[in-house]
Amino acid sequence: MTTSVIVSRPASEVFDFLADARNLSLWSSGVAGVDSESVPPGANAEYRYRYPGRHRDHRLVCAGYEPCRHIVFRGERMWNPLGTQIPEYGFDLIPHGGGTLVRLSVHSSLAAGMALFSPVVAMAWRRDLPVDARKLSEALGGLHLRPRALEAVRPPEPGVPAPEPFDYAPVARAFWPGVGA
Repeated sequence: MTTSVIVSRPASEVFDFLADARNLSLWSSGVAGVDSESVPPGANAEYRYRYPGRHRDHRLVCAGYEPCRHIVFRGERMWNPLGTQIPEYGFDLIPHGGGTLVRLSVHSSLAAGMALFSPVVAMAWRRDLPVDARKLSEALGGLHLRPRALEAVRPPEPGVPAPEPFDYAPVARAFWPGVGA
């Protein structure tokens, strides 16, 4: 999943903020906390972080680092009874007018039974990533979201019925008979 935000700060300031993984927990719904030890940003820098809903720390590695242009953090493989998940958070910075366009992307590599849930994981990131982009802009001083990213978080127009919530029970029963019966 990918979305963008325009920040009215120079790319060097935005990059410095994003390169310090400890700042992720200030705005990213995919990071509950990052160790407070001082780790200098850079390629292969390693941090300890907590993924939401997890009780133990996992390793977070800076897997891509191009100053003022690109940064990627890759999480450690996390196991659960259905399989594994490896989260990856990427940021591309592009000069834009007097500021910087930041393209945020999240990729979750799912294995074993977790792969069956890839549509649900994708749907959750489609919902959360635009909100995270807004939080990032607020953390950097409150700036602008691109209109396309706002569409995902805009409430329905007055008089227009909200879409019906998706019923996951039939999907679950297809894979696990007896669930929800």
